[in-house]
Amino acid sequence: MPHTAIADAAQVVQVQPGAVVSKVVHRDEDLDVTVFAFDAGEGLTEHTASRPAIVQVLSGRLRLTVDGERFDAGPGFWLHMTTGAPHDLAAVEPTIMLLTLVRPA
Repeated sequence: MPHTAIADAAQVVQVQPGAVVSKVVHRDEDLDVTVFAFDAGEGLTEHTASRPAIVQVLSGRLRLTVDGERFDAGPGFWLHMTTGAPHDLAAVEPTIMLLTLVRPA
C-alpha cells in the first residue's frame, strides 16, 4: 500500500474506565504508529525509549516526564525523544495520544 490515511486518529480508540487502550494504526519498515487512550489517573511507569519516538497529544492532558524534565502536555503538544530517553506519563484527564516509533536507518 503506497499510503495510509486516517480521517481522525483520536477516534481510533475510545477511553475506557480505569484502563489504557492502544491500537496500532500503521506499521512498515520505517515506522510504528500507535494511538493510545488513557483514562484519568492511568499511565505508564518509567521506561526507556527503544528507538526514536514522537509523542503527540490529540485530546486530554498528560503529565509527562522525560530525562527528568516535566511537561504539562495538552492538545497539540508534540515531543521527540531519542533512543534510551527515560520517561513516564500519567493522564490528568481522559487522554488520546499518538505515538510514532522510528526505525533508524
